[in-house]
Amino acid sequence: MTLTFAIPALPVRNIPAAATFYQEKLGFTLRHQDEAIAVLARDAVEIHLWEANSPDVRGAEPHLAGSASCRISTTDLPAIYEEMTAAGIIHPNGKLQTQWWGVDDFSVLDLDGNLIAFFAPTPSPKPTTEP
Repeated sequence: MTLTFAIPALPVRNIPAAATFYQEKLGFTLRHQDEAIAVLARDAVEIHLWEANSPDVRGAEPHLAGSASCRISTTDLPAIYEEMTAAGIIHPNGKLQTQWWGVDDFSVLDLDGNLIAFFAPTPSPKPTTEP
């Protein structure tokens, strides 16, 4: 048995507003939307948004909105960073940086505060040659 991929499902308070944000700010395309869920995709990444706005429904309470995160791998981190910077959604503490575990990453927040981190392997330094 082999696991092949995962789809993050993020809790949001308002499906239409969140779906619009993901389209306009993050560049995703809407595949499906109803009152309880939105399915969005960009390239090979799919994200599901589910409504967490029912105080009386266990598991759908509003306090869950903004409690999730996901990490998205990219082949061109500088370009996506530039795109998200222009959209004005870089997390105040999530600017582009090199992590000790071998990736460069940055993060954004959606309307509800769900964290989305974009990452790529840290480029290896170019070997230098003696003249």
